[in-house]
Amino acid sequence: MEKTNKQYDSVIEEAFNIFELKTKDYGTAWRILRPSSLTDQIFIKASRVRSLQEKCAQKVDENQEDAFIGILNYSVMAMIQLDHKIEADNYEMDHDLLFGTYKKYIQETKDLMLAKNHDYGEAWRDMRVSSITDLILMKLLRIKKIEENKGETLISEGLKANYQDILNYAVFALILLKEENN
Repeated sequence: MEKTNKQYDSVIEEAFNIFELKTKDYGTAWRILRPSSLTDQIFIKASRVRSLQEKCAQKVDENQEDAFIGILNYSVMAMIQLDHKIEADNYEMDHDLLFGTYKKYIQETKDLMLAKNHDYGEAWRDMRVSSITDLILMKLLRIKKIEENKGETLISEGLKANYQDILNYAVFALILLKEENN
């Protein structure tokens, strides 16, 4: 599991660097998005990945790796939006608070991954990236249903847990793609 731990941290470092640079370029303009809009953004990225996997061709210069990093970062943004409500049309968020919150959610999600990996024995390593993509899409459809039900569930995990699973699946896909490319 030490290998997974290092690979996970490497993927997160790459994603955080992109998140940080985009924040410097755009500020926190994404804070205007409702969680449901972030769900749709993740859905668009995951649908694009599936399309790339099925067509094996692309016309736009964004590969699977770029899309999975987008999925990862949008998942963190969605968790932030769930817990940090917008105050009176002030969409800016202090960057220290933002980056600290990003890292907090990443750590919580990594801890969840480590616990699940312990129980499941890193079964994801034997999966195809295409199956991981399908699981992300399935989780997104679940999220959309929970959103339609105003966040209420009877027996199922809530929104945050589903975003965490999507984030972890995106990390797994990125690890597998990097291993394929080496």
